[in-house]
Amino acid sequence: MVINNNYSNRIIKPPLTTGKVQTGNPRNVNNNASGVNFENFLQQAIDKGSGVKFSKHAEMRMQARNIDLTQTQKDKISNAVSKAQQKGIKDSLVILDDMAFVVNVNSKTVVTAVNNSELKENVFTNIDGAIFA
Repeated sequence: MVINNNYSNRIIKPPLTTGKVQTGNPRNVNNNASGVNFENFLQQAIDKGSGVKFSKHAEMRMQARNIDLTQTQKDKISNAVSKAQQKGIKDSLVILDDMAFVVNVNSKTVVTAVNNSELKENVFTNIDGAIFA
């Protein structure tokens, strides 16, 4: 068996250049066109990820039941979900003011919402913990 190690017939292209070579301290360089540096962007992503999300079903229920949450109330729900997560709860009933929310703790998603008038004689199933926020 003969192995041909002759690579002279291959074309090797030069590397592409995509911009200027940066010099100096890379922490002082702002590459984002919107003016947000990476540290701020990362902190915003962390802050955004710390809150709860609302499923389409929950949003429809909240709209139908005239439930409007303030940012303070959303923060209370988020804190309750964090406590539930620390306790190992997977699906929680969060009771806040005169409302109740069923929340999937792992995904931090509100699954459904109930207002005061519908809380009476209502049975909540498939939850493994309840928190008063």
